[in-house]
Amino acid sequence: MKVGLSTYSLVRELRDGNMTVLDVIDWIAENGGEHMEIVPYGFSVVDNAELAHQIKKRAESAGIELSAYSLPANFVQPTQEAFEQEVERLKEHVDIVNLMGIKIMRHDVTAFQLKPEEMTIHYFEEHFDKLVEGSRQIADYAAQYGITTTIENHGFNVQSSDRVQRVIHEVDRPNFKTTLDVGNFLCIDEDPLVGVKKNLKYAATVHLKDFYIRPYFENPGDGVWFRTVNENYLRGAIVGHGDLNIREIIRLIKGSGYDGYLTVEFEGMEDCRTGSKIGMDNVRRLWNEVQAVNDSKPVLKG
Repeated sequence: MKVGLSTYSLVRELRDGNMTVLDVIDWIAENGGEHMEIVPYGFSVVDNAELAHQIKKRAESAGIELSAYSLPANFVQPTQEAFEQEVERLKEHVDIVNLMGIKIMRHDVTAFQLKPEEMTIHYFEEHFDKLVEGSRQIADYAAQYGITTTIENHGFNVQSSDRVQRVIHEVDRPNFKTTLDVGNFLCIDEDPLVGVKKNLKYAATVHLKDFYIRPYFENPGDGVWFRTVNENYLRGAIVGHGDLNIREIIRLIKGSGYDGYLTVEFEGMEDCRTGSKIGMDNVRRLWNEVQAVNDSKPVLKG
């Protein structure tokens, strides 16, 4: 088990020009992280091989593993030509992932911003074949490099544990799994404990995040709140500070035998450096405190 950080956690600093992605590598190392997941917002590597080489070299010198690479994608295209162009675009990202020596790549399968009618099971069923075909082609292309491609519970349509599983089973490739995000189940109002229990066995990597939760009938007022599929309110929190049962989630992960990457994603209102460091510290502390047992209640050391 290795605790690290997604570059998305520091995206404010990246977009404001206060940090470069190379600075992020150093910051993670200085603050106790062991790996970094690349989310190319605030910078780009697919059209910048020189930066990709610099990232790889800097990570090696800092002792930081490059754990995964995540990017948006959308296989629901208006024409077959547009679908094929999207597939080819993603293959270019696979190539750059291989160049950096990364072995896990997450891609979405639908657009992130969707109309209410596009969040439904009907939309999922209507476009299911395209979601599967696009994912299968990318998995097959990545297999030559020993790369595992993944679908995340992300994007407001393929976000429930059952829909993620359905895509994984239909794609039917050994190198196609899931990036398990413990918080994103809430975006479609699925209990995170249920979603984590159901999809842990499919996980290639795990995102740990936290949210504050308010019901649809209790408007929390100003702030960076967003709405779930069923109009409940969510706001990003420091991992361990919000309303998710992070301790029990970590116990479930540990009890499953998972020993891969734990990637902190900070999306809160607080200073992003502060939120990221506290999040990584909390994940490491809770992992060490919680015993992996098979009963229904957590047992703590000491």
